[in-house]
Amino acid sequence: MIQILAGGKGEGKTKRLIEMANSSMKVSNGHIVFIDDDKRHMYDLHYDVRFIETADFPITGYKEFLGFICGILSQDRDVAQMYIDGIGNIIKRITTDEFSKLLEKLETISEIHSVDFIITVNCKSEEMPENIRSYMVA
Repeated sequence: MIQILAGGKGEGKTKRLIEMANSSMKVSNGHIVFIDDDKRHMYDLHYDVRFIETADFPITGYKEFLGFICGILSQDRDVAQMYIDGIGNIIKRITTDEFSKLLEKLETISEIHSVDFIITVNCKSEEMPENIRSYMVA
């Protein structure tokens, strides 16, 4: 499953994502991973949530990000949820077409490995293309 939290800057997407990760930690039978482009929110997460900062990794496109995700899953087959904060900050200059391709690949990975992806996007929901809007949660 893929869920997208979309909204403008300062609308509470990251706060909500952190709350979701911490809540799922209490009920999940699998491991929880939180991916961010910096360490600002590392201490807001439950200590059992695996925090990964992407700044030290050369991720410049969606294909490299997919490789990054696959690397995490290959090392830990018990990952149940991946929370990804600010995909546009992790993958600089990602186009709408590339984001759609990324979501298609993540959907396949989600089905094969039984992992849920929850992603924040800095974009107003009404500006999202219809094919991406289907992943959005309120």
